[in-house]
Amino acid sequence: MRPAPEHARFRPTVAPRVSPVPAAPDVVVIGAGAAGIASARRLIERGLSVAVLEARDRVGGRAVTTQLRGHAIDLGAHWMHAGPINPLIALARSRGEPLRRAAQHEHLWIGRRPARADEEAAFSRAFDVADRAITGAASRAQDGPAAGALPRHLGPWRERIAGVHALVSGRPLEEVSLHDWPSMEYGDNFFIAGGYGAYLARLALELPIRLGCPVTGLDWSGPGVRVQLADGGQLAARAVIVTVPMPVLQAAFRFDPPLPERTRAAIDGFLSGIYEHVVLHWPSAPFHGRDRLASVVGGRHKPPGMLTRIDGTPFHYFELDTALTRALDAAGAGPDGARRLARAVLAEHFGRAALADLAIPAVTAWRHDPWSRGSWAVVPPGHAAARATLQEPVGERIWFAGEANSRAQWGTAGGAYEEGQRAADRVADRLTDDRAPLRASA
Repeated sequence: MRPAPEHARFRPTVAPRVSPVPAAPDVVVIGAGAAGIASARRLIERGLSVAVLEARDRVGGRAVTTQLRGHAIDLGAHWMHAGPINPLIALARSRGEPLRRAAQHEHLWIGRRPARADEEAAFSRAFDVADRAITGAASRAQDGPAAGALPRHLGPWRERIAGVHALVSGRPLEEVSLHDWPSMEYGDNFFIAGGYGAYLARLALELPIRLGCPVTGLDWSGPGVRVQLADGGQLAARAVIVTVPMPVLQAAFRFDPPLPERTRAAIDGFLSGIYEHVVLHWPSAPFHGRDRLASVVGGRHKPPGMLTRIDGTPFHYFELDTALTRALDAAGAGPDGARRLARAVLAEHFGRAALADLAIPAVTAWRHDPWSRGSWAVVPPGHAAARATLQEPVGERIWFAGEANSRAQWGTAGGAYEEGQRAADRVADRLTDDRAPLRASA
């Protein structure tokens, strides 16, 4: 049995403070991540009673902020993407939360030197050419791997551009659907002081949540639902919103009776996206300006990405993508193997002497977390309709919500939050409509 991921041992900066769950709720929400928090808040606004069941002893799901050397550091979701359409950004503004816009300029490091201005311009042009080509190909009728749309004539930058897109897509581009390629609204990004996970935890304060309460499945054979708990108990409700990550639904969740074939196929067709942080504390790092991406090219090692000087601190993220984690897992390397890899890459490009003050206090492994089994859900070629399928209710009493449902904001806490609100509104509309009694079967 694999030990618990290292990130699970860190305590959140905002401790959960919850209310008791009702014994006979109108709606059960499974999961207290961004989608579950959004669902609960919206259902309560709509006048329904809610019980949120969360397997972990904290809220936030794949977003958690911890304290490292006096600084708040996110171990999961950190970027607040898609500013114009992300409901968490609009909500943060209305609450007066400390938002800051992500830097537009990034570091480019070639071998052991910073890039020249002409090299930075060439890199930027190549990225623009690649993005236009893939976005254009995504509008074609026939789906296919996103890798097939990446132009071949990008000069020395092609490999780097493919690596960046593989990181932010969660899988190599050969495994990513063209029809699921991000829209142009996937920009205008923000960060939040104190951490994204801490912000979500504040939104969950005083909600009716039962922590440490894993759910094993659902019985929907009757007019409502009975949620099966790992301790052998159950909780009945009129409807349920399932916000469990797709890889967990695939591997460790039972529906009785089985879900309709179309819904089951939608769930089972997703791939698990990988995006892990190796958290660096490196005061003397040769990067200036806070919250700037860094691209490192040339040499034997090709890191997929870095985020430097997080909120102006000595902390940085050295990112791990699918390819790197596959190699680490095949070697049985664990978190210390990830630390050795990060040190080897940095030594190659900056010299061992530059690492004298480098410490690596945390390494994430969401792919090994039993309640996540990955960073987000990835749509492979030919499976792009799955997100819309999951927005449809099952038997008028089971709704799904989470980043996997979102076409415009997949892979993000903002997308999960929006889908949680959407599902909650549909449930509330259904349960408050006296003219439409619940059916006894699908």
